Amino acid sequence: MSVFLKFTAVILFGCFLGVAGVAWLWLNQPPGHSSSVRLVDIPPGTTFNQVAHLLYEQQLIRAKWVFSILGRLQNLDRKIFPGEYELHAGMRTTEILDKLAKGELVQHAVTIPEGYSVTQIADVLSQKGMAKKVEVLQLNQDQLFIRSLHLSVPTLEGYLFPDTYQFARYTPAEAILKTMVNRFQEVVTPAIRNQAARMGMTLQEVLTLASVVEKETGLPGERPLVAGVFHNRLKKNIPLQSDPTVIYAIENFDGNIRKADLSIDSPYNTYRVRGLPPGPIANPGLDAIKAVLDPTPTDYVYFVSRNDGSHEFSATLDEHNRAVEKYQRSGKTKQAS
Repeated sequence: MSVFLKFTAVILFGCFLGVAGVAWLWLNQPPGHSSSVRLVDIPPGTTFNQVAHLLYEQQLIRAKWVFSILGRLQNLDRKIFPGEYELHAGMRTTEILDKLAKGELVQHAVTIPEGYSVTQIADVLSQKGMAKKVEVLQLNQDQLFIRSLHLSVPTLEGYLFPDTYQFARYTPAEAILKTMVNRFQEVVTPAIRNQAARMGMTLQEVLTLASVVEKETGLPGERPLVAGVFHNRLKKNIPLQSDPTVIYAIENFDGNIRKADLSIDSPYNTYRVRGLPPGPIANPGLDAIKAVLDPTPTDYVYFVSRNDGSHEFSATLDEHNRAVEKYQRSGKTKQAS
């Protein structure tokens, strides 16, 4: 080949590379300048080609084939996490791919209040679109799943720690419940477990009593005193007579406890059964757990609602009956223990 032809070939090849480079730069450029964030939902089972089509339709990439080639070169076609992504038209294709590869999913805050039962937690997760209620309730009793969490208990009631969590859409229900149990394991420290052992209580017993305390009062300052009352009742073999335990046994409770309900045949009916119910009736917070482990020393064995969130405590039945009469006369008494 003559020197001229070689020189021409080099020039043409250089031009080709230049054109290809310019084309590449153009194709990798954002399709627009808008920084307005769009929520892109990639459901489970979406193929890589479908992702490319979705992004192209929403005008987030210039060319589907460029996105596909780049993704496959980086082995991303099998690594994209399903969920929601915040993207905008001012992002380069490579930037979008990087975000998808890292699984930078939109997180949703889910707050589980103290004292919520598993059923209530299932309702919250369902309402938030995080998990199906039926699936959560099934996992709650699934012994294989429970054992995989290093627990040996009948259900997860009491072990789903109340807190505010961040979950991405399409997070499996198993992963959600595991996160809550892991949080429980972090909060319930060896010191707490050792204190339970010193008091002659199993962790299950502590959580059971803590869940009753949690449901009986919403006032943090009252929890140790309520716990003290229940400890006294247990020592004296007096039934706990706790309305929340009865309510827990009533299917489809309508919000009104009736006299007949206090006679139902259930191990959770602490008006009829002495001692603790067979397990937690809710998922207590740390303060309720600590209240059970460090109760206020007291002679009280009774308490009744004052109808303002607080309670009147009594050491004798006569005192308690007078307190009940006082608040019943107002027509507002909700409960008495």
